[in-house]
Parts: sequence; C-alpha cells; structure tokens
Amino acid sequence: MEIRCIALDLDRTTLDGDGYLPEENRLVLEGIMEKGVQVVAASGRALSTFPEAIRKMKGIRYAITSNGAAVYDLSAGKCLKQYKMTEDSVHRILNLTKNFPVTFEAFVDGEAYAPRAYVEDPIQFGADVRAVPYIRGTRKPVEDIWDFICAHGSVLDGMDVIISDPELKSRLWQMLDGEAEDVYITSSVPQLLEISYKDAGKHTGAAFLLDHLGLRQEELAAFGDGDNDAELLAFAGIGIAVENASPKCKEAADHITLSNEACGVAYGIRNILKL
Repeated sequence: MEIRCIALDLDRTTLDGDGYLPEENRLVLEGIMEKGVQVVAASGRALSTFPEAIRKMKGIRYAITSNGAAVYDLSAGKCLKQYKMTEDSVHRILNLTKNFPVTFEAFVDGEAYAPRAYVEDPIQFGADVRAVPYIRGTRKPVEDIWDFICAHGSVLDGMDVIISDPELKSRLWQMLDGEAEDVYITSSVPQLLEISYKDAGKHTGAAFLLDHLGLRQEELAAFGDGDNDAELLAFAGIGIAVENASPKCKEAADHITLSNEACGVAYGIRNILKL
C-alpha cells in the first residue's frame, strides 16, 4: 500500500534535543510534500508552543496538538476538532493529588500556563536541562496554578501533573487511571503525566484526519519516540520509532530508525518508507 500521509511527533523525534528542526529532516520533508505526501505534525505540544519551523513550513497544513485534544488546519487558522476535559474530572484530579508533592500545567485553546516557579526553574521540578529554553519560552506564568485550573475547569484542552519522583509518578498514574473518570492519560517525558478527555490521543486525531482527507489507515505512516506515541504507531499502517524511543513506543513500532539526533525521520523516510 502506498504511503500518502505521514504523522510526525516533534520533540525528540523530528526535532533535535534542543527543539530545532535539522536541515536534513527539513529537506526530506519538503521533498516528499512536493511529491504529494501529506505531512501532519502530531505532538503533545499545545498549538501556540509549536516551533516556527514547523508552523510555517510550506506544505504542513494539519496539526494534531495536545496529544489529540485538538486538530487544526494551520493554513486556514481553524480548529477542526477539539475535546475539552469535563469539569468534574478536573476537580477530581486536583482532589486526588492535593496531598502529594506535585504541581500542574494547564492548556486552554492552544495556550500553555504553568506556575511561575516552574517557568523560572524547570530543573527543580525534574525537567531536562535541554528543555529549559522551551519551557521558559512557551509557558505563561501564573501565580496560583490551582486557582487558575479551578477557574478554567470547563475549558481545559488538557492538564499536566508535574512530578519529579518516578516512583510517585507511577503510583499516581495508576490511581488516576482507576479513580478519575472521562480522562486519557499518557506521558511524553519523565516528569509529566499528561491528561486530556477520554477520547483524545494522537491516534484518534490521526483517524479523524484520515477521514477528513479521504485516506485509509494503511496509507498512514507515523514516527514517534514517547509513550504518548505508542498508540499512534500501532494505529498507522507503518509505525516507526526513533532509536532513542521509550520501550513502550518501540514495542508498538513496526520498524526502528536512527535517533532524532541522527535525523532518524529523514533516514526512515528514505530507507524504510522508500519515498
């Protein structure tokens, strides 16, 4: 089956570790789009935090954002599909986690909000040093994130629980999965539990876009690195994980390409997809 659409995770997949688009990846993507292949950005990022190199690349028309909570037509500046969390589930998450050493990020209509302390010193909360410029450059700081989330509980695209302790993260994931209703929980980086409405997920965003474009599942290829990409790679006709991907992502993939730092997207398009 001919591949006519490619869904690309961004961070640590298409982008290098500093969040930039390598020239080799850019050239290969531009080349396949000139041949008529649809390239879709599929990210856990909120729309406003997408790098300019992706948002303004000629040919990338569609974006799956916030782990599938919203799908956009970039050229038209239009949201095609959007899920909002239920207010009950938002308050349930706050109440279940209130006695633990965690804080939160919140996403409203493609904008990202976070506690001022996290924006000023992300490493203190478990973020990787290379992610610091991205966090500081994309998060709008708020003084009291709990109050902010309570005030916006009915309009959240999603929320992240920020947890620096891996063991606690695993415990809270299990607890929230069992006790918070109407939620989809995933993770792209060690310090985050990323939560949105139950019908979200990059795979559901991809399914919506395939239907929108009149394409079949077998005509989709997908690249990813994180746990939040595993369902997308399993859904795609051909799923490709970069070498630096998580075990869960690699298990879901049909193929493994080079790492993001070695331009694994470009290599996979040329040598696995043969485009």
